[in-house]
Amino acid sequence: MGDPAGVGPETIVGAWGNPSLHAACRAVVMGHPVVLQRAARLLGSSCEVVEVTAPDLIASDARTLPCFRCVAQSATEVEPASHDPAGGRAACDAVAFATRWALENQVDGITTAPLNKSSLAAAGYDCPGHTELLARLCGVSDVAMMLYLLPGGRVSGPGGLGVVHVTLHMALREIFPHLTPQAILSRARLADAVMREFLRDGAPARPPRIGVCALNPHAGEQGLFGDEELTCIRPAVERGVGEGLNLVGPLPADTLMGRAVAGEFDAVVAMYHDQGHIALKVVDMYRAVNITLGLPIVRTSVAHGTAFDLAWQGRAESAGMVTAVRTCALLARQRRPQHLHATPVSTT
Repeated sequence: MGDPAGVGPETIVGAWGNPSLHAACRAVVMGHPVVLQRAARLLGSSCEVVEVTAPDLIASDARTLPCFRCVAQSATEVEPASHDPAGGRAACDAVAFATRWALENQVDGITTAPLNKSSLAAAGYDCPGHTELLARLCGVSDVAMMLYLLPGGRVSGPGGLGVVHVTLHMALREIFPHLTPQAILSRARLADAVMREFLRDGAPARPPRIGVCALNPHAGEQGLFGDEELTCIRPAVERGVGEGLNLVGPLPADTLMGRAVAGEFDAVVAMYHDQGHIALKVVDMYRAVNITLGLPIVRTSVAHGTAFDLAWQGRAESAGMVTAVRTCALLARQRRPQHLHATPVSTT
């Protein structure tokens, strides 16, 4: 459900009326039914929020929204657009519960609504965001955030377009010790693996084409504007090519995304958060999906935050939530066909 102070509950209720969500999966919400009922009243939705107690009791459609109560009652008392520890705790508890169901194969994937990082910190959690929290819950360390656009719209590639980030939630001045050939190559491997899944249905079998961003302007101009391209990024690309990855780079970041959107690359490796986020969101913010790579479970999310400036005004955009759930179901079918139910389950 995400932070109850943010737009998460509204995006869920808004998405529930979209037939493509229910065509993709059988869905249940992890959170608090009272918060969702409040969102339904705000939006004038005709769907009925029904509390459920187990996965086998889930029956969802555009008229019925099942909710598993897994957060404290204090979540219902959080004021809209407020940095409240109770909101951070509720968001974290819902993610933890959904992750447990996914690890136990009770559901095939999870989609998360936004949490607020300051509320999460105020609640006593030292994870800076979903990516790090999910890695801890799943007991893994080699993870990355990818922003992904499905094929269509402005994206010409048959498997869509993904942007994976080497560094993520940290101050810009802190990224340099984390930019190593090993870290860059790790993200390239993760991007290769997930894009192979997206390309299965969209193109003849081939390795994904991955463009690797430079860090400095003009890709450093052979060391004139910085030497990270020579000492760090190029060695990672060369090693990846030696492993069989289809990597090209380092390429100037100001032109790489345009080439990728046109279909020249299936994925891009960005060196830091805004280098990837800004470029992809300019292309199509509301069709972008956040995918956590490297987890033993399928996890997607919307590509925006809690949007306190819009929260609980009935103005939240729900298209991103629909796309995130559909992408979650698509990946679940690709990764775990032997475990899928007759009607797959995705949790939001």
